[in-house]
Amino acid sequence: MTAIDPTAHLTAEQIEELGRELDAIRDEVIAGRGEKDAAYIRKVISAQRKLELVSRGVLLFSIFPPAWLLGTAGLSVAKIMDNMEIGHNILHGQWDWMRDPKIHSTTWEWDHVSPSDQWKHSHNELHHTYTNVIGKDNDLGYGIMRVDEDQKWHPFHLGQPLWNFLNACFFEYGIAAYDLELGKNLGKSRRKNPEFRARAKAVGRKIRKQVLKDYVIHPLLSGPSFLTTLGATFTANLVRNIWSHSVIMCGHFPEGVQVFERESIQGETRGQWYLRQMMGSANISGSKAMHFMTGNLSHQIEHHLFPDLPSNRYAEVAVKVRALFEKYELEYVTGPLPKQVFSAWHKVFRLSLPNKQPKVKAPDREKELVAA
Repeated sequence: MTAIDPTAHLTAEQIEELGRELDAIRDEVIAGRGEKDAAYIRKVISAQRKLELVSRGVLLFSIFPPAWLLGTAGLSVAKIMDNMEIGHNILHGQWDWMRDPKIHSTTWEWDHVSPSDQWKHSHNELHHTYTNVIGKDNDLGYGIMRVDEDQKWHPFHLGQPLWNFLNACFFEYGIAAYDLELGKNLGKSRRKNPEFRARAKAVGRKIRKQVLKDYVIHPLLSGPSFLTTLGATFTANLVRNIWSHSVIMCGHFPEGVQVFERESIQGETRGQWYLRQMMGSANISGSKAMHFMTGNLSHQIEHHLFPDLPSNRYAEVAVKVRALFEKYELEYVTGPLPKQVFSAWHKVFRLSLPNKQPKVKAPDREKELVAA
């Protein structure tokens, strides 16, 4: 099997020109940010808080099946909104320009077991810097899956569909675990490291806070509906976890998305970094409601090019970015949610098995460009 480099037709000069054109798109949006954008995020936060409050009020009567269904559905949507369109994007600093201390990446804490400061390090600093670089990007396979044919296959990989399913169900805990980089920190000497111990304690405190809120305080407030409210909250968290896992899987794992070796990013220019984000991400097509419920991560390509731009602007940016894909003859990987989810899971199953035949590696185009 021969890997074909989808960017091989581009010269070094074209890649840098692409970078300049993308910089111009970013500068235009930054210059146009204003009250309309600020009003958007304030409206979303207000709507989410009202929905959560009403849903928890309905769950006070969750002993009755209609109230359970309505309250659980509302709480699920509220948790998804908090996680995706609000928390994820605020913690990216998308709204820091407002200078509002209540809606700022340095002060926001979300409804999630992963402390915001640790998530910002593993996601903003590592994932977005090393997007789809094997061994550097923990979001790529979450450190537990084989993600490319070039990776050596082990019998352990046969279980990766199961590991991925369990990770989806308890996704917020999986994120907290790899925020801590448990794979390299579980050794005896590492566990004694003061910095690791401090971060582990912070995760423990956040988990206790979340468990107390969701599984003790709110169920107790429901009185005779204690058990049904407990079940409703667990269900809402499960729905939120599976939804967010699915959206994120669709962003970097469908067929057609590229992965990269560590050596390929040595000496990487601004244009080459942009190009890696373009080829290492995939979008989800759909309605405005679907884009909103994904936190606009359905525009994953645009988000990875411009992670600090307000999420409500990605739809307009996508038109210009897609035009650049066409101009430079690059594949814009996108599709409806069911198609992208199927594609990502198909890849999980395919790579859980050994290669059918040895893979011949394509020339390392990025290394050639650096040498040039």
